[in-house]
Amino acid sequence: MLQLAPQVSARVRILGVDPGTLRLGYAVIEAARTRSHVELHYLECGVIAAPARDDVAARLFTIASELGGVIDEFAPRQCAIERAFHGKSAASALALGQARGAMMLLAAQRGLSCHEYAPATIKRVVAGHGAATKQAIALRVRQIFALLQPPASDAADALAIACCHALATAAAQG
Repeated sequence: MLQLAPQVSARVRILGVDPGTLRLGYAVIEAARTRSHVELHYLECGVIAAPARDDVAARLFTIASELGGVIDEFAPRQCAIERAFHGKSAASALALGQARGAMMLLAAQRGLSCHEYAPATIKRVVAGHGAATKQAIALRVRQIFALLQPPASDAADALAIACCHALATAAAQG
């Protein structure tokens, strides 16, 4: 008996960003929705680090420049970024806001649509509950993408952010 392949919508490349002024996690995945589920494919993930001795502007420039290279290489069309949350202090919340703003500007300059997700939403969508630990997130993205080892913490968070966007978008489209 001949079986028809499930109808697949156009694939979309998604850049996931876990922002920071010293370390930024990034991930690029490809997602396609079939009639019955969402197919997720791993392309790349990593961490971009900036020298702590540099001032904030120089660190943001370094991180944005390197992330721009990732965008040029993989040509994602959508960007998903973690929404700001109340950090340990006002200073850490401000630094996170600076990093988010710089990365959102970069995404807009490169023509990517940008989508934000709260940390608890990302954890709930990817790991099943909003209080998942960093280790649980790393193990879950390892399973989703059949990786041999879990990625570095910031890269795993970026993969989770990209997954969250892919799954939330598919759910919204019905």
